[in-house]
Amino acid sequence: MTKIETAKMILKNSDGIAQTCDFTAAGISKSDLEKLCHDGIITRIRYGFYQCADDCDISEAQYISKLFPEAVVCVESALFYYGYSDFTPREWSLAFPRSVSQRKMKLDIIPFKPYYIQNENLEIGKSAVTIDGVDLAIYDRERTICDCFKYRNKMDNELFAKAMNAYVADKDKNLVKLSEYAKKLRVYKKVTELMEVLLNG
Repeated sequence: MTKIETAKMILKNSDGIAQTCDFTAAGISKSDLEKLCHDGIITRIRYGFYQCADDCDISEAQYISKLFPEAVVCVESALFYYGYSDFTPREWSLAFPRSVSQRKMKLDIIPFKPYYIQNENLEIGKSAVTIDGVDLAIYDRERTICDCFKYRNKMDNELFAKAMNAYVADKDKNLVKLSEYAKKLRVYKKVTELMEVLLNG
C-alpha cells in the first residue's frame, strides 16, 4: 500500500479527520504529511489535524466533535436545537473552559462564537445529543435559559423573548432544576422575576 493509499485509509477510518499521531502510528512521517499536503492529497485543517483535500462531505458537527471535543453547544445553538428559536444561527455557539488554548480558537473552517466558562460552571446542565448523526455535548434546557440571562446583553431582544415564552410553554421544562441552576450561575433573581410574570400572566 502506498503512502497516499495509507493516508486515505487512515482518514476514512477516522470519519474524515485524523491527527498527526494517527499517521505517524501507521508509518507516515511529518515530512510525508508535508509532501501529501503540498501535492494536494490532504489538507491541514488546523495544527495537527488533517482531512482529504477533496472531501466536501464532512459536516460542521463532525468538525466540532473532532476539533473541539471539550466544547459544549450553548446559547443560540442550543435554543435552536430545543425549538425555542426558529432562527437558524449563522454560527455555532460553543462553550469552552477559560483555560482553552487561544491558538485552538483560530479556525476558519466552521463559523463559531466561543463562550468562555469558569471551570466550576462548565459541567452544570451538560448533557449529550446527536446532531447530524454526530454525538455532541449540549447544555440542557434549564442551563440554556440561565445562559440567556447571563448573556442577555449579547442577545437579540426578540430572540430572548421568544425563547422565554417557548420555555414556559414546553411540557418538558423543569422549574426546580431551573431554580437550582440559576442560583449556581448567579442569575436567580432575574430568572425568578421573569418566570413568575410569564407563568402567572
